[in-house]
Amino acid sequence: MSVYYEKKDHIITITIDRPAVRNAIDFSTAQQLSQAFRDFDNDPDAYVAVLYGVNGHFCAGADLKTLAEGDLTKAPQLNETGDGPLGISRMQLSKPVIAAIAGYAVAGGMELALWADLRVMEEDAVLGIFCRRWGVPLVDGGTIRLPRLIGLSRAMDLILTGRPVEAKEALDIGLANRVVKTGTAREEAEKLAKQIAGFPQTCLRNDRMSAYDQFDLSLKDALQREYQLGKQTLESGETFEGAAKFTSGKGRGGSFEGIK
Repeated sequence: MSVYYEKKDHIITITIDRPAVRNAIDFSTAQQLSQAFRDFDNDPDAYVAVLYGVNGHFCAGADLKTLAEGDLTKAPQLNETGDGPLGISRMQLSKPVIAAIAGYAVAGGMELALWADLRVMEEDAVLGIFCRRWGVPLVDGGTIRLPRLIGLSRAMDLILTGRPVEAKEALDIGLANRVVKTGTAREEAEKLAKQIAGFPQTCLRNDRMSAYDQFDLSLKDALQREYQLGKQTLESGETFEGAAKFTSGKGRGGSFEGIK
């Protein structure tokens, strides 16, 4: 096994464990990642997932050694209708995922980080499309998600040059959401996951889905979709429970304490 699945309370941590190749993804690992995230999405008691890589590195992308061997049974593979070459990159989950980035998150590893909803990045970690040097294409969503996250002009700079992006720049351009001390990415990502897991989940997931769905819709249709999802939240009763808590005095003055 090169992927490990851990559950604590409502938080799932999914770990890539291939330290000899900086957690690069081969075919087996891609399949394991896909299954792990399906398990997360199908577990009603799991609210937020953290994706992490062992031994101080997030992921170095596709395992180029398997590509060089020419053995497609071992290499990450294209699948136009199902999973992406790195497994999870074409999934649209119903719940949030946080990437805990240490060391290198490069090439396909950067694409996996882009797939996550949020990125917690250690202060000496590096992002970059390093596969530019070897003629390995971005086929795990990099050319789509990167422009959507940071804008086309900045995305083109990274896509065309393949240059490294350190944590401060990543934070400045909106590529990273948090920068944390070296060695603490997993811990800080799990803290953030716990915070998110503490909110009313129906409302959170519906608002998240509206934000993703709107990319494919006109303004009119996007507003209608937002309303439909908001109506689902109201019908769940969650909003009325929250309003009752507010009326009882919880959460006043912008406080997030004691809202459960």
